[in-house]
Amino acid sequence: MSYIMKGFKCHSPVMCKVAGSLFKAHTLKNMLGVNEQQFKISRASSQLSSEKANSYNYIIVGAGSAGCVLANRLTEDSQSTVLLLEAGPKDTLLGSKRLLWKIHMPAALTYNLCDEKYNWYYHTTPQRHMDNRVMYWPRGRVWGGSSSLNAMVYIRGHAEDYNRWSREGALGWDYEHCLPYFKKAQTHELGPDQYRGGNGPLHVSRGKTNHPLHQAFLEAAQQAGYPFTDDMNGYQQEGFGWMDMTIHQGQRWSTASAYLRPAISRPNFSVAEKTLVTKILFQGTKCIGVEYVKNGQRKKVFANKDVILSGGAINSPQLLMLSGIGNAEDLKKLGIPVVCHLPGVGQNLHDHLEVYVQQKCTKPITLYSAQKPINMVRIGLEWLWKFTGEGATAHLESGGFIRSEPGVPHPDIQFHFLPSQVIDHGRVASTMEAYQVHVGPMRSTSVGWLKLKSSDPNDHPILEPNYLSTERDIWEFRQCVKLTREIFAQKAFEKFRGPEIQPGNHVQSDKEIDAFIRQKADSAYHPSCTCKMGQPSDSTAVVDPQTKVIGIENLRVVDASIMPSVVTGNLNAPTIMIAEKAADIIKGLPSLQEKNVPVYKPKTLETQR
Repeated sequence: MSYIMKGFKCHSPVMCKVAGSLFKAHTLKNMLGVNEQQFKISRASSQLSSEKANSYNYIIVGAGSAGCVLANRLTEDSQSTVLLLEAGPKDTLLGSKRLLWKIHMPAALTYNLCDEKYNWYYHTTPQRHMDNRVMYWPRGRVWGGSSSLNAMVYIRGHAEDYNRWSREGALGWDYEHCLPYFKKAQTHELGPDQYRGGNGPLHVSRGKTNHPLHQAFLEAAQQAGYPFTDDMNGYQQEGFGWMDMTIHQGQRWSTASAYLRPAISRPNFSVAEKTLVTKILFQGTKCIGVEYVKNGQRKKVFANKDVILSGGAINSPQLLMLSGIGNAEDLKKLGIPVVCHLPGVGQNLHDHLEVYVQQKCTKPITLYSAQKPINMVRIGLEWLWKFTGEGATAHLESGGFIRSEPGVPHPDIQFHFLPSQVIDHGRVASTMEAYQVHVGPMRSTSVGWLKLKSSDPNDHPILEPNYLSTERDIWEFRQCVKLTREIFAQKAFEKFRGPEIQPGNHVQSDKEIDAFIRQKADSAYHPSCTCKMGQPSDSTAVVDPQTKVIGIENLRVVDASIMPSVVTGNLNAPTIMIAEKAADIIKGLPSLQEKNVPVYKPKTLETQR
């Protein structure tokens, strides 16, 4: 998604070192004259003190959207010691955000999406229903995780998503138990209300540019018969309106900024960078710690309460399988000793697929001119100096949610509008004055899986999203294109509308639209649901509603992988909510709850709008 800056070219040591080492038995005997029994006592005592020095109450694996939240909330209790391990680097350079502007300048987001330094840089298998294309999946590998890479769109999903989770076995995760945690996390610049938070760490703002093409898009949507909604995270998701963004004072407001940095000076908190966790350690089926590699050295660290996996929908199931938790048959084939047969690990993979519908613009008002070298320098300097200007937004400032057809109870199509053209995830600069929408179905019926390629933690797993494998998904995508064209054809766009670039006027029949989707649709970067939360009686569930791995002691998963099913919208806000709620569960606190909060329902389901 990326636009303007395309082409523009501390703290706290982590691990307590174990002081001293054991002397050999004969040395102790000769020097100290102790008998063998005394030596055994001495050795046991040394091992205990050694383990204690390398032990924490909680070890969190992954400093991403969930891990940073957990680290902050669990260290609020000064008696709890927490270690946070991250495979990637810090999100600052020499302690400065400005020096790492590629992450913190909102308009520069494609640099992160396309940079292996901060990115796991995953790719899927060839997709047989999409002309055998291999899809690119960027995922954060840096403090802040994917919240340091994403487009900063703050969308919670629909209330019914969480009520559905409860029906799917995640008891206690319905809307009335989740809304308070969205609010707890948030400080919205428009102030608190029944749906918004007013004093949380996560700063959320509304788009500021007031660009004429955003205005035209919202006007055109209403001309097409859709409502305007003043808060798609509040009472009414359905309709079109201004997006909420995780941008604060012109800077990306990742979970590293919101949660990690405020906690980093706490004496009960240690955080590591460039530390790859390779295995979970067990005594029987009790989790006791993790093994990790840092600076080429393999080490172990122990937890006396919980190890919490927050690596995301790919890394968390991968680490479980590497450690012997997963489908026993698959693990045995790779020579991995089985600790617990949990066939749901890596299954139930959901993602959002989207396509760009692009229109040429007849007026020079898009972001095309901003990508010329002299303008990029001007924009960059203004941001570096004051955190203002065109560099201070991701430009995805308007969007909407609609229903694909009559009878659908709540929105199942999402739009992000952009006054620019994006090519190949932003890795290719735009070529003309143009605008576009990213549009895609929200609750696709195609479900995939991931499996280990080998027992080597450095090998990326096999990712099979199984896109467009059902007729329903193909039909919904057809609707996405047709309904977008209808909006772009409204009077509000008359003075801006040039020829359609993509799909192009030659693409009209259902067969032609389907072929276009197969050729051009791409991931919206929302992999999820691979460690599904549910009841222990559900053979496909991986964690219970308390986030504990089923059949294992002292091991939890807290991230987007535990969603039972994907939500109607972007995943960052729900992932932060999951971690906020899980922190209370881990602390043994009663769940927050808000009953009878009103949610919009269409007056009739007999029409699509």
